[in-house]
Amino acid sequence: MDEKKGIFIGTQEAIFKAYSSDIRDELDNLPGIMPGYYDADTIISNPGLFKNTEYIFSTWGMAQLSREQISKCLPSLKAVFYAAGSVQYFARPYLECGVRIFSAWSANAVPVAEVTVSQIILANKGFFQTLHRDGAIWTEHDTGCPYPGNYDTPVGIIGAGMVGRLVLKMLKAYRLRALVFDPFLSEEAALALGAQKVTSLQELFAKCQVISNHLADNPQTAAMLDHTCFDVMKDNAVFINTGRGRQVVEADLINALKDVSTRAAVLDVTYPEPPVEGSELYTLPNVFLTPHMAGSLGNEIARMGECMYNAFSDFTAGRSNPCEVTEDMLKTMA
Repeated sequence: MDEKKGIFIGTQEAIFKAYSSDIRDELDNLPGIMPGYYDADTIISNPGLFKNTEYIFSTWGMAQLSREQISKCLPSLKAVFYAAGSVQYFARPYLECGVRIFSAWSANAVPVAEVTVSQIILANKGFFQTLHRDGAIWTEHDTGCPYPGNYDTPVGIIGAGMVGRLVLKMLKAYRLRALVFDPFLSEEAALALGAQKVTSLQELFAKCQVISNHLADNPQTAAMLDHTCFDVMKDNAVFINTGRGRQVVEADLINALKDVSTRAAVLDVTYPEPPVEGSELYTLPNVFLTPHMAGSLGNEIARMGECMYNAFSDFTAGRSNPCEVTEDMLKTMA
């Protein structure tokens, strides 16, 4: 790499979490990495400083720039290596400028899928509805237990993007009946993932014991999960959301949970996030909130930096890499 051809965008703290010391050492050994950690304001204010930049290494906190700003401040930029998941919030202007985008979405999908599968397995056992908390009376389960367990139980997956597909692959280790809703997925592809394709969300919600959301986060999917879905849930069903909250009409979900108190919702994401002060999501006994922790955290974050270093190595060697994101892919990515 020639002089000053690569930069880090993001805070030092975020970069250090995403790129391990070993990976940073590898990058620092390349002669073209500019020292320091930059943000959008610095780039916009000093366009001449970055005119030769060809590569960006980033993670959460990637600079959101317009096409005009990219063309003016980063005219030589060839590729962005983003050690995090969704690129929806920044990618389009870069792609429109001909910059190639690589995202660690596949690496970030691993912990999300792991958390989701664990929650599905627990939900089928009635874990959330019978969890002993807030002074609740201990109740023994018996042969009349309303929870089906994990044998031949229908589980619904909404969206077969990276996370949804990985969840379906992991569920193959269990004797469950996976159903999937995704207009972009063929019946043959669904069968290859060990799932049966359904043609409506309402069918999925009505048939499945557990329903897990992995829809792409875009304007077309906003408020897609409403009362027509939640009102047909089984009386002891569980809705899981480790994807994005914008697809859920919060009031409709709350009403469905209040109407049938034996239903449950396990929400790692909401919209807005966190829920507004006073939201019943905080107080309903059949809602279980976690603070957007299904994605990479702790040691898991370094997996994404390693993924992007491998993508960079492939890119500079002229090899293809499965982590590349195209403009067309943004239509269906979470």
